[in-house]
Amino acid sequence: MGVPKDRGWDAEGRLNGHTGRARPVGGGRLDEGSDLARRSVVSISWNVVANTSRILILFVRSVMLARLLPVEVFGVYALAGSVIGLTKMLPGFGMWGAFLHRAPETEDEAQAAAVHFTLKLLFTLLWTVLLIGGALSFTAGETRLALLVLVLATGGTELSQTPRLILMRRVMHQRLALIQMLNALLTTAVALGLAWRGATLWALLATDLVTFLLHTVALYIWRPVWRPRLAWSPPVVRYFLRFGSRNLVGAVLLRALDRLDDLWTGVFLGKSPLGFYSRAYTFATYPRGVLAAPVNQVTTGMYAELKGDRRRLSQAFFRVNAFLVRSGFLFAGVLWLIAPEFVRLLLGDKWLPMLTAFRLMLVFTLFDPMKVTIANLFIAMGRPEQVVWARAVQLAVMVGGLFLLGLPFGIAGVALAVDLMLVVGIVLLFWMARAYVDCSVGRLFAAPGMALAVGGLLGYGMGSLSAVTASGWTSGLAKVMSFTVVYGSVLLALERRRLLEMVSEVRRSLLSKQEYRSKKV
Repeated sequence: MGVPKDRGWDAEGRLNGHTGRARPVGGGRLDEGSDLARRSVVSISWNVVANTSRILILFVRSVMLARLLPVEVFGVYALAGSVIGLTKMLPGFGMWGAFLHRAPETEDEAQAAAVHFTLKLLFTLLWTVLLIGGALSFTAGETRLALLVLVLATGGTELSQTPRLILMRRVMHQRLALIQMLNALLTTAVALGLAWRGATLWALLATDLVTFLLHTVALYIWRPVWRPRLAWSPPVVRYFLRFGSRNLVGAVLLRALDRLDDLWTGVFLGKSPLGFYSRAYTFATYPRGVLAAPVNQVTTGMYAELKGDRRRLSQAFFRVNAFLVRSGFLFAGVLWLIAPEFVRLLLGDKWLPMLTAFRLMLVFTLFDPMKVTIANLFIAMGRPEQVVWARAVQLAVMVGGLFLLGLPFGIAGVALAVDLMLVVGIVLLFWMARAYVDCSVGRLFAAPGMALAVGGLLGYGMGSLSAVTASGWTSGLAKVMSFTVVYGSVLLALERRRLLEMVSEVRRSLLSKQEYRSKKV
């Protein structure tokens, strides 16, 4: 099916038959390196602001829903969600990485987008039919209802992946960031409204339906990024399927690593333990959404443009992971110290059984963001199959850990099994990444590790003083303030020059953005 081609793209990033590499409007030519740095910094800035607002909204929603809804309802929703999460990579067939990867078959972006959408539509329809059949055949009651609603809502949302990938490929994330923030607002209003009126499971399911409707309107109807077209080009189809087949196994393994613990907990421990575990996981992983998620959304496109320059790619890889490590250690230290006050004061006494699992899950806050950005490196280099064996090892470690630790120790044992799996994976991925980048593990972890240890000890001691233990609020505040000050001071003392260099790099990128705008005017 032919696709008409007219040149260029506009300020909104809408596709107008664009072919080849994106060029700025107005005829100005920018240095390729400074333009990439500008687009990366701008995209990360938009994502950080939007994700910070989004996480704060979702955090408030989670706290209020935890107070309003029974523990078992979260277990039902998490069990259905684990089935969706384990299988929803199948309709994508790993093709998102093929679209982002720079290759001759995707140089014509319009044709590549149309072919991607065609394949995505076919696979999504097949996935939807199979899961609906499975839900009707093997489940009953609230679990069946949750599965049916989530299948339909998730399938609809997945069909908006093509325009999202177009924006990600161009490292233009402004609209995606706004969609995320608006989605948080709308889903929160609907969920809390329904819960306040007495709804239980539907208060959670409604969030997925709102997400589907919002993505459809924001990407396809209002000033559409791309208008859906069906196309079939055998060379492009073969490229997508060949690349996707290599990427699919790794993607499915990653989903299994993220969701198998929920499914195992629901099957072997029950819905109530799964309710506690799912909330512990949710609250422990909120910090990665503030800074890690927006950064990782940008890294694949950034690494792809730098893959021919090992020095610049190594610099980008180190700076991204250094940022994630330092921010992750800060959040993990704060949350570990205030965990008792957080659960008791904000969530209520009914959630105290999740306290130990919550603290153990903070290892995710420390290391989980890095597994995504390292995997993005292999996708950008066109070698997604390199992470498959590492994830296979991780999966074997987690399955063994779930049975060895989960059965005798409950959700705390599940959390330990997940932590062990994550640490093993990070070690393996860093070892493989040496083929493409030069990165010192010592430089990444030494300074923040020391700052975490010193700040944690002093924060714990401050929270134990009799003057502040009379009230949970004063105890938590004392821990947060003391840890944050000590952590920041130690980090600044050890890495002052490096931090100043990173700030200077960001300022130069922002200045190039202003110069670029003045040239357009």
